[in-house]
Amino acid sequence: MDQKLKISEVLKKYTMIIALAVIVILFTVNTGGKMLLPQNVNNLIAQNAYVFILATGMLFCILTGGNIDLSVGSVVCFVGAIGGKMMVEMGISPYLTLIAMAIMGMLVGAWQGFWIAYVRIPPFIVTLAGMLMFRGLSNVVLQGMTLAPIPDQFLVLFNTYVPDFFAVEGFNLTCFLVGVIACVVYAFIVFNGRRQKLAKGYYVEPLTGVVIKMAVICVVLLSFMFRLAQYKGIPNALIWVAVIIGIYSYIASKTTTGRYFYAVGGNEKATKLSGINTNRVYFLAYLNMGLLAAIAGMVTVARLNSANPTAGNSYEMDAIAAVIVGGTSMSGGKGSIVGTVLGMLIIGVMNNLLTLFGVPPFLREACKGVIVIVAVLLQKKEADA
Repeated sequence: MDQKLKISEVLKKYTMIIALAVIVILFTVNTGGKMLLPQNVNNLIAQNAYVFILATGMLFCILTGGNIDLSVGSVVCFVGAIGGKMMVEMGISPYLTLIAMAIMGMLVGAWQGFWIAYVRIPPFIVTLAGMLMFRGLSNVVLQGMTLAPIPDQFLVLFNTYVPDFFAVEGFNLTCFLVGVIACVVYAFIVFNGRRQKLAKGYYVEPLTGVVIKMAVICVVLLSFMFRLAQYKGIPNALIWVAVIIGIYSYIASKTTTGRYFYAVGGNEKATKLSGINTNRVYFLAYLNMGLLAAIAGMVTVARLNSANPTAGNSYEMDAIAAVIVGGTSMSGGKGSIVGTVLGMLIIGVMNNLLTLFGVPPFLREACKGVIVIVAVLLQKKEADA
């Protein structure tokens, strides 16, 4: 009985990891190994970087009580349109354009955050209005045309690769060594954290379980970096994604501000009575979402090498789906960056696989819809247990 209970707990705790592993194995077999070709592994990051960036911001919105931002796809397009206008038509420096795009994204986030946090208009209504408004403004800025090409100084920040300092032919040794260093740092952090907890008398997981989990994570990471090393190495888009995930993981788990998002989503009234400015928390969630939408806009403009009036279509749906699939509660107060990353990977893998199989775009959306429903049913089953 105890053995069955332990297996049940393991399955519940690692549901998303198991699901991702099953998806990868099944599709690897069905594609004859094509899915794990170095170029396809690289494409997973290059083509889905926007999902990783937007889903990170969407997590904080949903944590505040199941609130979402429907406007992010339009904001990506709008910020990209402004960046394209500045660089292509006005000849402004790409570096000044980057700053202007970031500021514009934050202004958009502040605009929406004001109505949500201080006027108390429901986020669904505000961001639905934003979705329509910023899509329209994008077409006004671009006048319905595509602006291209984007200057190389801008493209190099997102579309190129970290050079191999060892110049090994056919294998980017620098890329693989970064993976090794990341594993060593990860192991140090885990063991150091465990040692500190033991010194304070806190409960810690059994050492065997910790070592097994660490070994699995390191093997997956090294396999991933090995595949990238066989192609062109570390794409700059991966660096942007890794930095953003690292920063927001720290904010969510180690800072007081991060804990406020969970508190507001768990019980806003109690949080307010404890002296926390809940309006400020809502405002910060959407201000932050605006900034990350701007960064996603930069990545999108660089990937397309153009500012396009149709860019960002359905980006908000991919971001919301990734957060839900990652186990975040739609009632707020529960979720994590780690879970969201797993959700992003599942959505990203599905995007790439369906494209690889030549599935029409409308059927891809249907498949992602089924995944979201299954994820919500699993959450419901866990809550009822």
